[in-house]
Amino acid sequence: MLEMYTAAWRNPPIRVCAFAIFFFGFSGAAIAPFQSVIAIQEFGLSDAAYSAIIFTAAIVNVAASVLIGILSDRLGEYRKALLVVTMFGIVGNGLVFFGANSTAFVIALLFLLPIFGALNSLIFANVKAFSIGLPSRELSGVNSAVRAMISLSWVLVPGLIGILLAKSDSMLPAFLVAALACIVCLGLFLFALPPAPAVHESLRQNVRFRASLKRIAKPAVFIRLLAIALITSTLHVNAAVLPLVTTKIAGGTLADVGVVIGIVAVLEIVFILFWARLEPKFGPVTTICGGSLLYVAYLALLGQATAPWHVYALCLLSGFGAAAIISLPITYLQELIPDLAGLGSSLISVNMFLSAGLGSLIFGLGTWISGYGGTSILGGLAGLTGIALVYGLDRKRSHPTL
Repeated sequence: MLEMYTAAWRNPPIRVCAFAIFFFGFSGAAIAPFQSVIAIQEFGLSDAAYSAIIFTAAIVNVAASVLIGILSDRLGEYRKALLVVTMFGIVGNGLVFFGANSTAFVIALLFLLPIFGALNSLIFANVKAFSIGLPSRELSGVNSAVRAMISLSWVLVPGLIGILLAKSDSMLPAFLVAALACIVCLGLFLFALPPAPAVHESLRQNVRFRASLKRIAKPAVFIRLLAIALITSTLHVNAAVLPLVTTKIAGGTLADVGVVIGIVAVLEIVFILFWARLEPKFGPVTTICGGSLLYVAYLALLGQATAPWHVYALCLLSGFGAAAIISLPITYLQELIPDLAGLGSSLISVNMFLSAGLGSLIFGLGTWISGYGGTSILGGLAGLTGIALVYGLDRKRSHPTL
């Protein structure tokens, strides 16, 4: 399976992007597990205020990803945008650490770090630009190789930060670590990434902002985007119900939750390799639907769990299905707007926003009409709806043709 990744490592710009996205993931993994604790316990924000900040930040991130993607397409290269966006991460994380007050925290989370979050889609846009001309059998492995680096950072970093700060009175140094990771990204873009990426002429489109935005709103694009968001929402539903099912229904502990999450994260890296090998043989639609069906089955079984060993036994199925959902839709989304790498890649951020919102709605509805187990099953049904849409729309196509 590892031969699927040789294309990424042979190509210097793509290799730089793979390392950069690892450190992008590093910065997020350093602070995300502790962010709510810092906001509420250290800075004294209320639960409602923190929720509002997170929701607003998500909107800013989506808007920034789309607008920066369009601007980069008009420029015909992505290096300048990569540099500017990375600076937002350095300043935002540094502001929280050195400012060490609620005002700095709110400014960073609302205005600086959401723009830094656009780096994710920008890196994939850059990867797509440098992937033009590669043999078709290698293309699927490239996105998967880059995406696997984010999973690797989430396997390594949260536990490491937890150990380093276990005896500290404050979790704020996590933001310093995140800022240092951003500085590494900046160094990679400045000194290792070619200054003028060889973007294909078809990507150098002089399009207007309004015309680009209308591309996203086209029914053929939006319905497919919604379908993928329904599938991806299963990950958010699981993130909400897994700890609750494990501790309140299955009789486990928070330690069990941590172990299960760690096991699944490791399995995701392994199975991303597997799905990357299958995709060229069966096509993105079949592999997305097949992998997502496995995750739907996992959620249905999780809803029936009554003992800790049930949850542990589902780790293999969870990792197998989650690996497909976090890696395979990237190329599918980019191909929804294939001639504009920046705009097409910004759909990754739009999908993250929509799927998180759908996941919240499913959790709220599920807990209102049923228990946590029923909510897990409801999440699986939402994912099944998304699978039916994707398969029904594109089962006869190697890529969604709009």
